[in-house]
Amino acid sequence: MTSVLDLDLVPPLGEPRPQPELAVTDRTLPTGLRVVVVPRPGVPLVELRLRVPFAAGSARAAAQHAARASVLSGAVLLGTERHDQTGIAQLVQAQGGELVVSTDPDRVLFSTTLLTEGLTPVLDVLAELLTAATYPNAQVEAERARVAERIAIARSQPGVIARSALAERRYGAHPYALQLPAPEQVALVRATALRKLHRERLVPAGSTLVLVGDLDPEAAVDAVGTALGDWAGEGSAVTAPAVPEQGRTALQVVDRPGAVQSNVRLGGPAPRRTDPDLAAVRLANMVFGGYFSSRLVENIRERRGYTYSPRSSVDHLAAASSFLVEADVATEVTGPALLETVYELGRMALLPVTEAELDGARRYVLGSMALSTATHAGLASTVSALIGADLAPEWLAEHQRALAAVTVEEVQEAARRYLAPDGLTAVVVGDAGRIADPLRVLGPVEVAAPTEPPADGA
Repeated sequence: MTSVLDLDLVPPLGEPRPQPELAVTDRTLPTGLRVVVVPRPGVPLVELRLRVPFAAGSARAAAQHAARASVLSGAVLLGTERHDQTGIAQLVQAQGGELVVSTDPDRVLFSTTLLTEGLTPVLDVLAELLTAATYPNAQVEAERARVAERIAIARSQPGVIARSALAERRYGAHPYALQLPAPEQVALVRATALRKLHRERLVPAGSTLVLVGDLDPEAAVDAVGTALGDWAGEGSAVTAPAVPEQGRTALQVVDRPGAVQSNVRLGGPAPRRTDPDLAAVRLANMVFGGYFSSRLVENIRERRGYTYSPRSSVDHLAAASSFLVEADVATEVTGPALLETVYELGRMALLPVTEAELDGARRYVLGSMALSTATHAGLASTVSALIGADLAPEWLAEHQRALAAVTVEEVQEAARRYLAPDGLTAVVVGDAGRIADPLRVLGPVEVAAPTEPPADGA
């Protein structure tokens, strides 16, 4: 016998809980390293995030810098004057952790989880890597080959092609225009160049170490000062330059002959984390395409069946924030899918959302914020990102209050300013022979050089 759920019996959602006030200890060491400790007693674990500014600094340097940074993130763990790669991994694993190093256009990030009693030993390993990494020649060559192969595979994927094409169109002569370095550029990276880059760019001044967990804040700051007191550097922190405004460009079609689907991407500027418009834009984004109950999903997925997972988002880099729209659709419906996407964007800009739509979006954003900061790992990553944007951890509670106060009228005004179709740059990756002419019905189209044909016809 099949039972049917009576939705009238489901209790309404309660009011979102306020963001907990954080007891933050914030110190800057004589070396310039900023140490932020957020105690969270109860679970004997600590999350560590060391963020070092690592931007290219100029478009001219972007290709070489991105290639070197992509290799450095793995090569820094290959050995020091005292331990080889295995020895480093064992030292961290003995304290319940695994050290991960990652890069993006703005920073290099050292991350790990560790047992509370392992803080000093892990800080000692981190100090060893920062002050005595050797970048052994043979291991660097192997790492370089691995990274080049991984990047070559990634650059052949249609989603990466679309993201890269959109970045090039939006950012022009700015380092953010380069999403991934060329494998050929990676193949030129040498161990001597990594050692020089490490000396000049992995420096404490401008860097931030965030610790979240079962810690005594003052003791934790003292432990960091003792372990990392000798970390110095020859250079200084480099941040990305300001992003120039780009004029509106024609829709670009990047040709993938034989592709059976098209990758639609739209993007434009969005408010920075410090901008008072951010709360309203985040809610406008949610109503438009930010979650499953959005208008874009209801239209081109549920009603028309053009795509499985359309979405929109507000993303942040240090020098720019973006409103982005993504949809992967069958080739034969590329034109109609883009038309409906533009229609929904225009409707957001011209007509007010309903109170029910705003309430649902608000609850979803507030709930997501609560979930993302409920764990040690989520809170550590969030605090590290906020400090990288020159914001204090208290921004979390302030932003929650701002979200709670946004009105329907403010959402419509934010949508008019940031979601209007004529303010967005559009790129479609697909079979130009089949999609370019239908897309010209919507406006001017430029066809870019073809990419490698897909091996599997996808």
